[in-house]
Amino acid sequence: MKKKIVALSVLCVAVIFVGAVFLLPLFSVDGRVDGSGGLDPDLVPGAYVEPREIEPVSVTILCTGDVMAHKTQIDAQKQADGTYDFTDNFQYIKPYVEEADIAICNLETTFGQAPYTGYPAFSSPDELAANLRATGFDMVATANNHMLDKGLKGALRTLEILRANGFAVSGSVTEPTDPRYCIAEAKGIKVGLVSYTYQNTTNDRRVSINGNVVSNETAAHINSFNYAFLDEELAKINETVKACRAAGAQIVVMFYHWGEEYQLSANKWQLEMAQKTIDTMDVDVIFGSHPHVLQQAAMVSPTVEGGARHTVPVFYSLGNCISNQRAETLNNKYTEEGVLARAIITIKPDTGEVTCVDMNATPTWVDRYKSGGRTHYAIIPLDENLDSNPTLAESGHLSRARDAKEAARGILGIN
Repeated sequence: MKKKIVALSVLCVAVIFVGAVFLLPLFSVDGRVDGSGGLDPDLVPGAYVEPREIEPVSVTILCTGDVMAHKTQIDAQKQADGTYDFTDNFQYIKPYVEEADIAICNLETTFGQAPYTGYPAFSSPDELAANLRATGFDMVATANNHMLDKGLKGALRTLEILRANGFAVSGSVTEPTDPRYCIAEAKGIKVGLVSYTYQNTTNDRRVSINGNVVSNETAAHINSFNYAFLDEELAKINETVKACRAAGAQIVVMFYHWGEEYQLSANKWQLEMAQKTIDTMDVDVIFGSHPHVLQQAAMVSPTVEGGARHTVPVFYSLGNCISNQRAETLNNKYTEEGVLARAIITIKPDTGEVTCVDMNATPTWVDRYKSGGRTHYAIIPLDENLDSNPTLAESGHLSRARDAKEAARGILGIN
């Protein structure tokens, strides 16, 4: 009898427990079980769970200007064993580059094999690609007026070397049918890069790069535009932007090689092209290069519907990241300046909605000096550590760097 009573008691307890599990949601508000001593809703069949909103993600996109390699730079980086190492050029900007979620540079040289040459037809050692990657750069824009310095063969080899080093590349293609954009990912967000260079203006629609008319075959491998047919050319570029979006890019970066060399402010073509790009294309930031000096930066709003969804950061010219263009060679101190330009895009990963856009910049200055019987080059961030920079202490060029800092701030027009 006692065993039957015990068994019956156990059965009753079990029935009560099961009933509580299944009936409790019926007595809670809207079927929900709150967290104040209630059951875990994940363990309650049929319980309502409030959907959790996905938090926006902020993606910092950094971009530098022209990475050039004049012959004196190449000679300076040659090692005793005959190899080349450009690592020390980038040592001070490396922390900035690594800190960014996506880092982009404009390669204004080629990897066209030895003999290595500087201006007017650039061909740099392959080690430069590896050193740029080790610095932290992720994406490369190859569309510029020196991209064909070693012909189509050199342009294709440049692509090969960059990709072998892990870069996403826009501006040139291996096959004419290849995508004319590239995509990289950071924080789960896909960032697309679209890169185009100006053609020398012609009225017969032949493609001319850096003063040289190129064959139709070569033209098919490069991203370029003709100012004389701007609206038509922008429509063509917009097809690339749309394809980039269709491939999954949630943020699209436009990189234009445009403007006039050595001009400290954007010309009418740059201003018009930037505004029309923003008015007609779904882009999030515009970076520019070619003048070899800094130009102003600004937030530019769309003036019509159908283009950018928000105000767009525009850096009209990023100057020189590194080169041998300077006061001693061109009688132009402004060619020594560049910038680590940053666009900060805050975006909802699930919907692609951009909730905030910001921009800032750290100007840079290229120091060239002699030490130990060698010529040295270093890109100096013009930041709060300027006065304690060891290279400036060795070169004795601190005052020049300070002057460059003030000049850059005035030209850029942003904090």
